[in-house]
Amino acid sequence: MVPNSILLKLVFLLTVTTLTAPTPSVHTVAAAVDARYNHLQTLQADFTEIYRGAGMERTESGTLWLKKPGKMRWQYRSPREKLFVSDGKSAWFYVPGEPQVRRTPVRQLDDLRSPLAFLLGKTKLEKELSGLSPDPDVAPLTAGNVVLRGVPQAMAGQVNRVLLEVTPAGWIARIVLEETDGSSTEFRFQRQTEDGKIDDQSFRFVVPPGVEVIDGNFAP
Repeated sequence: MVPNSILLKLVFLLTVTTLTAPTPSVHTVAAAVDARYNHLQTLQADFTEIYRGAGMERTESGTLWLKKPGKMRWQYRSPREKLFVSDGKSAWFYVPGEPQVRRTPVRQLDDLRSPLAFLLGKTKLEKELSGLSPDPDVAPLTAGNVVLRGVPQAMAGQVNRVLLEVTPAGWIARIVLEETDGSSTEFRFQRQTEDGKIDDQSFRFVVPPGVEVIDGNFAP
């Protein structure tokens, strides 16, 4: 039987070791994210989207599917159903039951969800976000995660800053986009599944009978 004095010393040493464990460098965290996502061909995750702005807060949730190259499907289920889908060439936004669907070429798309394709390793994280650094003012949602901040070069003029919460395994658990108008959009990801089979048909939108197609940009 181990004496209590020894047990107390072990607990103390473990506590000190935990509290003084070095925080991984930005380069180490970014490299872990790159290693996690760069090899992926598909990704599926549950998501929660939280918009804050103009004195209001709106929370929605659903399932996200991503597939290289550039295919996305955001299936919203709560509080109401709606669909944002892209086959890499055209993007569509549709609310079931409504008489119109909006369509825009991906190259002209001005939507906060579009740049999230870098979750499949479109570019290196340190190149995607300039000035990448730890954010000591934002606590992670989960203990042990690291919060980084940076400026997204691809969204200059629309987003001032992006916050990323990264798990020790290199998963991106949360993305917060702080927009130039003072609003913010936050995405939280759970149950991320890599390289599952996702048919290309999932990223093609079939216009329902009687629904009018409206061309132009949109901000669902």
